[in-house]
Amino acid sequence: MAPIAFAHRGGRADDAPENSLVAFQRALKLGATGLESDARLSADGQVVLVHGPIVRTGLRRSKVRTLSADRLAGLGVPRLADLYAEVGTDFELSLDLKEPDLTAAIVAIARDAGALDRLWLCARELPELESARRVDPDVRLVHSMGRRAYGDALERHASTLVKAGVAALNLREAEWSLGLVTLTHRFDLKAFAWDAQEYRRIRAVLEMGVDGIYSDHVDRLVAAVGEWATEDPGR
Repeated sequence: MAPIAFAHRGGRADDAPENSLVAFQRALKLGATGLESDARLSADGQVVLVHGPIVRTGLRRSKVRTLSADRLAGLGVPRLADLYAEVGTDFELSLDLKEPDLTAAIVAIARDAGALDRLWLCARELPELESARRVDPDVRLVHSMGRRAYGDALERHASTLVKAGVAALNLREAEWSLGLVTLTHRFDLKAFAWDAQEYRRIRAVLEMGVDGIYSDHVDRLVAAVGEWATEDPGR
């Protein structure tokens, strides 16, 4: 089975504004099998897709949490519900939890859309994921962190993730090796690689056997995954 080709922020290297509905639609048309974005709450408590806590409002800069979802939509920041309404649900969706207490709202929207089984929630801190697990035991969780956080103790870290109900470990592509992917799989964890931008680096992690790849360059990612899969149709 081919790894998930996640368009990072909808493919931020392309022409469309990152984390916009236009970018997400374009990424899927190019062949991405997954979308990646960042989740925050608007002033009226709706889940919106934006990376940073600040957006430009004309000549001013405003905090996302101070603006309504309608106001944010006018600034190009979509609601999670808008994403499902506009592009459907035939894709994997990876969301970075940029604030605490987001899980319940995200899960409710994904469940209403019939897309909960294709949702991945990511966080850098394990307590955030443990909190998300308590909200809904069915949600798939991804620990996104650099190797420096646990050094050479990956086996112990993998065991900790499994006990916490985490489904995948997400490392920068340069931090993966064949041995680390093998070890991760031995614990029944998925291996996700982020920041894979160059074609040769995408191919490198494909050969290691990762299960998902995040890239700003959707065309390169889709081409690399497609060529890798056709070289061995039995994959």
